[in-house]
Amino acid sequence: MSVCRVDRQQPSSWPALDRRCHTTSVTDPGGPSPVLETRDVVALQTRTVRTLMGSQVLGGVGVASGIAVAALMAADISGRDDLSGLANTTQVLGGALLTIPIAALMAARGRRVGLMAAYLIGTLGAGLAILAAELGSFPLLLLGTALFGASSTANSQARYAAVDLAVPARRGRQLSLVVWATTLGSVLGPNMLGPGKAMAESLGLPPLAGAWVFSAAGFVLAAVLVNVLLRPDPLLTARALALPPPAKGVAVDPAPTDAPADDALARTPRVGQRGSVVHGARAILASPTVLLGTVTVTIGHVVMVAVMVMTPIHMAHGHAEVEVIGFVISMHILGMYGLAPVAGYLTDRRGSRPVILGGVGILVLACLLAATSSTGWSAGLLAGLFLLGLGWSCTMVAGSHLIAAGAQVEDRASVQGASDLIMGLSAAAAGALAGVVVQHLGYDWLGAMGALTALALGGYTVVTGRRVTET
Repeated sequence: MSVCRVDRQQPSSWPALDRRCHTTSVTDPGGPSPVLETRDVVALQTRTVRTLMGSQVLGGVGVASGIAVAALMAADISGRDDLSGLANTTQVLGGALLTIPIAALMAARGRRVGLMAAYLIGTLGAGLAILAAELGSFPLLLLGTALFGASSTANSQARYAAVDLAVPARRGRQLSLVVWATTLGSVLGPNMLGPGKAMAESLGLPPLAGAWVFSAAGFVLAAVLVNVLLRPDPLLTARALALPPPAKGVAVDPAPTDAPADDALARTPRVGQRGSVVHGARAILASPTVLLGTVTVTIGHVVMVAVMVMTPIHMAHGHAEVEVIGFVISMHILGMYGLAPVAGYLTDRRGSRPVILGGVGILVLACLLAATSSTGWSAGLLAGLFLLGLGWSCTMVAGSHLIAAGAQVEDRASVQGASDLIMGLSAAAAGALAGVVVQHLGYDWLGAMGALTALALGGYTVVTGRRVTET
């Protein structure tokens, strides 16, 4: 039997696995049965990233299609503009709260099972939104958008799955590739409003309901793709490779399937499974690196959500057509995801803090452009929404890099789940308050508040810089 050696003295030993080894097996010292079988880790990481990129495209169509019409449908059903932000708020809130069971599921069963569950819950939410449009029920719409938020949880958690097996020096780029893959689906989604109206008419549904049909289809396809191709599971594999080796090497064993490896790993008591978000919150507070990452993704997301969810209402007040609104939102989403690989490259080369500060500057400019734009369509608003997405991308990639770098392998699911929970709850509150601010003060005040919030992130990043490490 041949042996493939892994240097356990290196901080990330598994990327050093000899590329000539095609299948590896880590053996439990308590018995002859293998507890992990996996392909060469380098090849597995490549396949994992490609699979996640595919699911992000499909999931991106679903998320963006629903988000583009949620506020408009809420205003139409409720008859009140000040309630329009609740549809997006419940979507963000639902995504945040559903992070708790999804993180626990990932800790126990791995990334694949958790991502599948999240996409299928999102599908159910899209179906309820269609039913709410047909019945004219505002409470049912809010329930649907809350469950729909699980799809955002899936897309968010996928970025961490991309770096479970990543080499530290390439962590930012590989994380950003999965973020970038959302571009195609997310830009396409809002521009499906026109075809969605035609589909709704053919199905005898209200015009805005057609977008939710595309959402449901995208989520189902994403769940199928993850179930078929995300094997062996990257998180379970990373945990097993972090265990002390039973011998000096890793023996080669040509296993015919990857599925038993996932099942055996999930049952192995030696593999860490700390899935509680309470434990994750404690771990966040204990690490300055993870804390800065969490604060970064939270504030960046809060600013983006608050301004973005009220932009369709701001444009509708100026009698902009739904297709024009969809175009502006699609350009915003292009800014969010299109240049993510650049943010990832800069994060790997220059570090997270400079990218965070750059993102802060972009967010401030974006909020000021939005605040000074006229109602309806304007070039300034288009530029502001694009930059709003770009600033979010910088804070999301750099902040997520800090979270991935600072979390121990046995704590990853709980730390990343807690971070996304904090981010989601904060953004949900911001989305709810955004509607009130616009109703009573105006869209310009909302933009000004967003700029001040982004500046606060910049100050915190500067103050805490010396305590942050990214190894």
